Amino acid sequence: MKTEHKCQNINLIALLMSLLILPMSNLLSQSNLTYRIVDTKQSISYDTLKEISLPTVGSPFYGQDVNYQGNQPNYVDNGDGTISDLVTGLMWQKSPDLNRDGLINYDDKLSYDEAIAAADTFNLAGYDDWRLPNIKEAYSLIVFSGVDPSGYNGSTENLVPFIDTEYFDFGYGDESAGERIIDAQFASSTLYVGTTMNGNETMFGVNFADGRIKGYPTEPMPGQTEDKQFYVMYVRGNSSYGINNFTDNGNGTITDNSTGLMWLQDDNGYGQTWEEALNYAENANTAGYSDWRLPNAKELQSIVDYTRSVQTTNSAAIDPVFNCSSIIDEGGSVNYPFYWSGTTHSNMQANPGSNAAYVCFGEGLGFMEEPPGSENYTLMDVHGAGAQRSDPKVGDPNDFPFGHGPQGDVIRIYNYVRLVRDASATSLNEIDSGSESLLRVYPNPANNYLTIESDNDLKLNSIGIFSLSGIEIFNYEINTMKQYKLNIQSLAPGIYILKLNSSNGIYIRKMVKQ
Repeated sequence: MKTEHKCQNINLIALLMSLLILPMSNLLSQSNLTYRIVDTKQSISYDTLKEISLPTVGSPFYGQDVNYQGNQPNYVDNGDGTISDLVTGLMWQKSPDLNRDGLINYDDKLSYDEAIAAADTFNLAGYDDWRLPNIKEAYSLIVFSGVDPSGYNGSTENLVPFIDTEYFDFGYGDESAGERIIDAQFASSTLYVGTTMNGNETMFGVNFADGRIKGYPTEPMPGQTEDKQFYVMYVRGNSSYGINNFTDNGNGTITDNSTGLMWLQDDNGYGQTWEEALNYAENANTAGYSDWRLPNAKELQSIVDYTRSVQTTNSAAIDPVFNCSSIIDEGGSVNYPFYWSGTTHSNMQANPGSNAAYVCFGEGLGFMEEPPGSENYTLMDVHGAGAQRSDPKVGDPNDFPFGHGPQGDVIRIYNYVRLVRDASATSLNEIDSGSESLLRVYPNPANNYLTIESDNDLKLNSIGIFSLSGIEIFNYEINTMKQYKLNIQSLAPGIYILKLNSSNGIYIRKMVKQ
């Protein structure tokens, strides 16, 4: 949720201090959501190159991932080799050490076919209903506190993977078996409905070493005789996870009743740099709402439809309830865009914040050199529609005539935007500022303390603090007639909802913690 700043003379603080009497049902409830998106856990702010201090409302680079705190990861180690995810309702195998020799290495890996078959006989902690996760279940575990080590050679001891190692065991690629450090691809049950490379059957996998979703051939790689091998972590529970339930609201917006997110039906229609995309999102005022944001990588991936592709349905990989712009791709063919997320894809290079994550809704194109060393490049779908990769935040795409990396990933830099907001959140456009005189909240934004002040006839009974996703963080029982000073030092910087229970009803406030 955010303030309007369409013009410089808009008083941002006044907008945030607006209030509204609302019934309890208007607070965002997540009890009926079957596909709750786990936050990316990104806690560092970046500009186009490097780490910066946390952007504030209206400042450059405000609106990136770190400014919006969603459902924070919440795991329980069950002490029996399993981890329960309290956000998603899924239970996971704690370690990919399938042979249970205490090491996570090449010997634990399975081919796609082996991973599917082994689930039928896998038994852990007394459960026998384990399954290979689909790509949306697998991606629920990714965290963008990780740092991409691509190009790094050295000890893995101090590397930071894209999975929560406080709960899950993790191993990088097995160099003793001839693998690269980044060869930590985890298998999913989701096959690409098209083909990649030279007509290869392809499985989508999550790489928790370099922080990406890519399509991987299920058959032997060039020069290999063995099928591509993957780490495996099985899952059980919440069989509805990853299934969307879209409603066309008839006003240019689409609500996903499974995730609790509302999306714009149309994209922005043209390519932008990452900073321009942030500005576009923060200044959007459409369909009666002004609290649109650039989605984080996990929110954006949640609306990929993995049953669709350019090759098989002649469409973008998104439900047809959405409108998706078409583009002419690098090979002169009709295709569909990459879409920016607000999530920085941190790396170990000189400029760690130079790339941001995007999701392919068209083909995951790359320039493959065939044969290797020939300088004969062929543009092909190397990773599939629904892949998540990253692009430089600034620069000239012409500087990358044959893409980047071992698969020649095309570099666009100017990517498209699809906006999101919390479906049950109250937009600033809905605020009744006339009720402000009954209950005042200041300063707002605030650093350490927040004063809540009422008139003499209004008794304040309790104060609840909620995240934008509707999770109650604190609740204070109080009994005051005039003024209460609230200590908010323990809150992370961001935007919150205050629920003020008074003798005159329930008041809702937006509050910014700096």
